Amino acid sequence: MKKYLLFTVFISGMTTLAAELAASRLIGNVFGTSNLVWASIIGLILIYLTAGYFLGGKWADQNPTPGAMYRVLAWGAFTLGLVPYIAGPVLRSAASAFEGLNVGIMAGSFVAVLILFSVPITLLGTISPFAIRLSVDDMSKAGQTSGRIYAISTLGSFIGTFLPTLVTIPTIGTRLTFLVFSLFLLFVALAGLGKYASQREMFKFLWMPVLLAIVAALFAGQALKSSTGQVYETESAYNYIQVQEVNGFTLLRLNDGQGIHSIYHPDTLQFGGPWEQFLVGPYFYAGRKPADVQRMAIVGLAAGTAARQATAVYGDIQIDGFELDPKIVEVGREYFDMNEPNLNVHVGDGRWNLEQSPYQYDIIAVDAYRPPYIPPHMTTQEFFEICASHLTDEGVLTLNVGSVPGDRRLVDGLATTMAAIFPSIHIMDIPGTLNTMIFATKQPTTRENFMANLAALAQDPSTHPLLLSTMTLTYANLQPGYETTMVFTDDRAPIEWIVNDMVVKFVLQGGLEFLQ
Repeated sequence: MKKYLLFTVFISGMTTLAAELAASRLIGNVFGTSNLVWASIIGLILIYLTAGYFLGGKWADQNPTPGAMYRVLAWGAFTLGLVPYIAGPVLRSAASAFEGLNVGIMAGSFVAVLILFSVPITLLGTISPFAIRLSVDDMSKAGQTSGRIYAISTLGSFIGTFLPTLVTIPTIGTRLTFLVFSLFLLFVALAGLGKYASQREMFKFLWMPVLLAIVAALFAGQALKSSTGQVYETESAYNYIQVQEVNGFTLLRLNDGQGIHSIYHPDTLQFGGPWEQFLVGPYFYAGRKPADVQRMAIVGLAAGTAARQATAVYGDIQIDGFELDPKIVEVGREYFDMNEPNLNVHVGDGRWNLEQSPYQYDIIAVDAYRPPYIPPHMTTQEFFEICASHLTDEGVLTLNVGSVPGDRRLVDGLATTMAAIFPSIHIMDIPGTLNTMIFATKQPTTRENFMANLAALAQDPSTHPLLLSTMTLTYANLQPGYETTMVFTDDRAPIEWIVNDMVVKFVLQGGLEFLQ
């Protein structure tokens, strides 16, 4: 019995952590994956486990039999399998509320979904103390027995940390991840009942896997969201990915959907967003022409909007696009015509890939910030030193960063940090959006240079209209400067604290979405 008991503890620990990881994706698809969301999930899961440990010890003393433990385990596994299907309507309601930023519905949905996990996680938390009670038959070895059981449970948790993220969620999705783990655990419980209680006891619970299978079949093929114009959705190891068609435009949205990460239309290149702004940075240098731009890097390629625009304006220059999520690359090629022959796609972390690049660039575009998900390692002095080392002598680094009305702490902090490396910083706000562009040049530059270049290019009939219109918009919206604050470093970059505070205050005030 002890071997099967240890196996049960292992599978229970694995399922508990798998449920936590799957919960983060289930909730993150609508509410995002900021550390505020993670803190809520982890905190409540720990509370549920605490309740389970307490109840498990009490129940084990009252009825120290394997049958009692496996009955509890069966109910825990069964209720866990139901969670994503019960949560579905609530999450779709929350997704609609997000589109309209109805804060009351959003908050209520978030709490409701988290409460759904209280029953299964609490029941799973009872298993370790139950197993200890059943395993201790020699009090002189009680500590050794307890240690072995918690070690086995923790090892299961270790496996459960990676399986959903790396295997099941990208291949079968979040709902089926819940179903697979819950059914596996349920069969372990049923086998335990048949082996250590009775066959009759096991048959009493056979309706559970049957009902789960029926529920899964009824909900099969149902979209996780029902957003306006949705034509495609999928899940990767990194994101929930959604493609929408709205008024002839194809939009890429990720996770909570608060932001457009790429946009495509077969008949236009101008979208009034941040993507075209990456084209204009070189013109802060005096006497620059489009022919001077030979190579470009895009950190945060997404579905290739900026690459498509750069190819139209600068011709077949070599563009190195760095994108963390390979599934987004696939979506870009299928839905956003990201098939330029001059675009070299590199899948992986943007900072690491840029550092390993053998090339120097006239333009480095950083489009990897999407509040509230800003990678701190791409905001630091050390990162900007890497960028500077991969720029030509007259190269420019351009960042797209979100801000909110009346709160420019993030913009000021990034500009201050970039100014520790670059001699000139220029800032413009894109009208009608929450996007701010920060331009940093390796040599001293002025806005007067920019105006002179704009006037010269306007006289040249070969200048692409997108470049002219974007330069005009940029110059009209240049900001007078920034407030000097702290320099972000790899050792200290309080990005999450700044962004969380900005976003929470903004959403509570009923603000609009980040374009990004």
